[in-house]
Parts: sequence; structure tokens; C-alpha cells
Amino acid sequence: MAKTKETKKLDTSTEEKIKEAARTVFYKKGFAATRTRDIAEEADINLALLNYYFRSKAKLFEIIILEALSGFIQSIRIVLNDERTTLETKTEELAGRYIDLIIREPEIPTFIIAEMRNNPKELLHKLPLKDTLLNSVFFRQHTEAVKKGRITEPNPFHFFMNLMGLIIFPFIGKPMIMEVSGLQNAAFNQMMLERKRLIPIWIKSMMKAE
Repeated sequence: MAKTKETKKLDTSTEEKIKEAARTVFYKKGFAATRTRDIAEEADINLALLNYYFRSKAKLFEIIILEALSGFIQSIRIVLNDERTTLETKTEELAGRYIDLIIREPEIPTFIIAEMRNNPKELLHKLPLKDTLLNSVFFRQHTEAVKKGRITEPNPFHFFMNLMGLIIFPFIGKPMIMEVSGLQNAAFNQMMLERKRLIPIWIKSMMKAE
């Protein structure tokens, strides 16, 4: 019995070691340029062992990204449903947390776009975004702000799409932006960190526009 528990612990440890190595290589090289052999070398294991734990590079990539997104959505749910914070504060926190996440997990935008193109219903099944948004204090506060005349656009999805577009598009267009601007990766990330302050200001101005 003790031997079974020891084996299970060893298996879990090896699995986590592979995922951590994969995360390092994916973020350094990107999904397309990464080979399973690169991950095995980073984890200091043989390729056969990696294939034993994970069937393919794509499956391993999906597991890593979904783990990151699932944990993030849980933290976002707390922000969206905080009765003590205003709509403006929630906007600031959403912008800040999303930007921090994507800087830390740079392959997320590419993964989401691919999943939305190939199987959007499956992605929504894996990530409970619909319930997180529709039943949130965030959406209720938007409705209340519209009734009080503080926001002129009545559709909360415009509010949310504008926010997500300002956060995510620069990361999607990162190679083009870096090429045109001459920015290196560190300077690009610094510019994105500056947007944590600017995006809530832009959103507030947009939602008051007639």
C-alpha cells in the first residue's frame, strides 16, 4: 500500500516537472517552434517518458493554458462580484489583472484565438465565462449606471468588448507592433503596464460618448 502511494507521488511529481518544463519552452519559443524533444530536454527526461504522460505537444499545451486560465477566471469572478467596489474600480482591476496574466503567460491570446476559431463551444464549456459575466455584480452595476445616466451606452457587452479589445489586441498584434515601433520585448511589456492606468480612463470616456 505504501509503495502505491509512493509511486503515485512520484508520478505526480514527474507530471508537474514536465508541465513546468513545457511552460518554460513554450514561452521561450512559442507553440509552433517547440518540439517535444525540447520539452524532454528541459525536463531532463527521455522522450518516451514524456510521451507516456502526455500524448502530444498540443495536448500538453492545452492543459497548461487551461490551468492558467481556470485559475485566472476564479480570481476574476471575485473581482466581478465584489459588492464593495465600484464599476470603475472593477474596470481598473480587470485591466491590471489581464495585462499581468498575459505578460506572465504570453501564449494565452494565441491559444484563445485558435480555440475560438476551431471549437468555441468547447472552450466555453471548459471555461465558464458565460455564467461568470451574465450573473455578475459587474453587469448589474453597469445596468444601474445606465439608469442613472452615468453611462450612455446601454449594452453591457459593448462595455466588456471595448475593455477586452484594449487589453488583448496589442498582445495579439505584438510582433507587428514591435516591428513597426522598434520596441524590444521589455519595452513592449513596459508599455502594456502603462496601459493598466490608461485603459480605465479611455473606457470611462468612451461610455460617456453620445
